[in-house]
Amino acid sequence: MAGIIVAFPKIEDGRNIRNILTRSGFQVSAVCTSGAQVLNQADSLGSGIVVCGYRLADMLYTDLYENLPRYFELLLVASRTRWGDERQEGIICVPMPLKVRELTSALAMMEEQMARRRRQRRRQPAARSQEDQSAIDEAKAILMERNNMSEAEAHRYIQKCSMDSGNDMAETARMIAVMMNGDA
Repeated sequence: MAGIIVAFPKIEDGRNIRNILTRSGFQVSAVCTSGAQVLNQADSLGSGIVVCGYRLADMLYTDLYENLPRYFELLLVASRTRWGDERQEGIICVPMPLKVRELTSALAMMEEQMARRRRQRRRQPAARSQEDQSAIDEAKAILMERNNMSEAEAHRYIQKCSMDSGNDMAETARMIAVMMNGDA
């Protein structure tokens, strides 16, 4: 679940929104009145959603959005006249007067999108370091030379050995290189 920060210039408004969200099953991490407070809280959370009004004590929502950490999104609660022509990509808007169902459904949608992006980032394989890639390339070259394998066969062999042993490919490639060079 994403960390939610509620930010309105009047602390009572922020607390009221927090209470609505809490009753609806959302976990609110902080209630703030200024953009500086929001940015401080956001740095400690790492990712999440900021629910805020058009203007905070020290900045507009656009300034806040530009300064938020990378994995934060913004849900603006303001009258349509405030954001009608100024809609910015990446900012979701909920009109005033506020309807609880609109607020909670927008927030739920944003949390689901964040969870989906997090899953996609986890599925992407981590980039290998140059050192690890060199070890794999060296092991493939040895297997190709000594066992007359194609590059694809050598790669599959290292991959299979890696899966069988439970080590990553680079570690397996290093072991293969040591064993094969020990035979020379």
